[in-house]
Amino acid sequence: MDFSLSPELQELQAKVRQFIADAVIPLERDPRQTPHGPSEPLRRELVGLARAAGLLTPHASREMGGLGLSHVEKAIVFEEAGYSTLGPTALNIHAPDEGNIHLMEVVASEQQKERWLKPLVQGHTRSCFAMTEPPPGAGADPSLLATTAVRDGDDYVINGSKWFITGAEGASFAIIMAKMEDGSATMFLSDMDRPGIELVRTMDALDTCFTGGHGVLRFDNLRVPASDVLGEIGKGFRYAQVRLAPARLTHCMRWLGQARRAHDTALEYSRRRQAFGRILGEHEGVSFMLADNEMDLQTARLHIWHTAWMLDQGQRCNFESSRAKVVCSEAEWRVVDRSVQILGGQGVTHETILPRIFADMRAFRIYDGPSEVHRYSLGKKLVAGRGAHGESKGANSQ
Repeated sequence: MDFSLSPELQELQAKVRQFIADAVIPLERDPRQTPHGPSEPLRRELVGLARAAGLLTPHASREMGGLGLSHVEKAIVFEEAGYSTLGPTALNIHAPDEGNIHLMEVVASEQQKERWLKPLVQGHTRSCFAMTEPPPGAGADPSLLATTAVRDGDDYVINGSKWFITGAEGASFAIIMAKMEDGSATMFLSDMDRPGIELVRTMDALDTCFTGGHGVLRFDNLRVPASDVLGEIGKGFRYAQVRLAPARLTHCMRWLGQARRAHDTALEYSRRRQAFGRILGEHEGVSFMLADNEMDLQTARLHIWHTAWMLDQGQRCNFESSRAKVVCSEAEWRVVDRSVQILGGQGVTHETILPRIFADMRAFRIYDGPSEVHRYSLGKKLVAGRGAHGESKGANSQ
């Protein structure tokens, strides 16, 4: 594996870094940010800036108007975008749209791409992914899917409830996961203004980085034409893996940028803050935390690059994706937590960016599967003799 960056990728990395510094970070204190994420006018302004810079939706294919980045290239660009709390929104690489774009490029029909995907790639619309349900429905265990879809003539009639649906408020369309009469799962595309979809409420959440927040949806005899089935009937769980395996990794990429921002803030503070006769960073307790930050950042980065490289080779990476999700989410969280500690009182005030990053990132250990669920899955595979690459692993293998 050669992780050296080509001159072209170095140039793109520098371009994104400069764009974030010059155009995006100055807007982080914009009053158009709300408890449920950047307002739609602020999002559109950010998207317009990225569009003008030639950086909008870089992960989409060139045919769709993106830069057609590989997974390793995304790792570089997404980390740089994530350095600002608004960077992923500006580049149109935030969840859930980033994962939905990837999924639809793979699965959607040409008609569906023209109707829903192109405006999404162009930054004119937003989407949501409706899978998680209130108890006793699907959460970390997708087999508990309770929302139903029943065929009725040329339509499917959908009934059920979803919650924690990121970006639901203001989304133009949804990808809805529903259970069929035979117990299989299917994905459906639906405009959000169709009769039968109700946004019950937007939940008050710890994080405030996603436009539209996290919504509770109710489907009451929602009629979806058969032509709006995404992919094939009964393959919803398979398509969920098409979306979730790379999406777990892109979460890691974006939050790595946030963790690096927190570390840089703490490092700068430790170089100028005086305590007990010397600068803070010269005290062993602080310097050790800074060193641990550096190690955690590099550990996360190497896990991301390795898994991204495997995806680029066309390998199945569910094991590696789960492992990277746990390693990165917990390493990046430790970086942010230590950085808050280094800043002391300043770390818990909004005079710095750290409390915002701290609140936003805490949920990362839960998004796309809690760490405990991934550990459970990894452990089961290891006990069954299936490790990385799906190969049989001996007890002493590395």
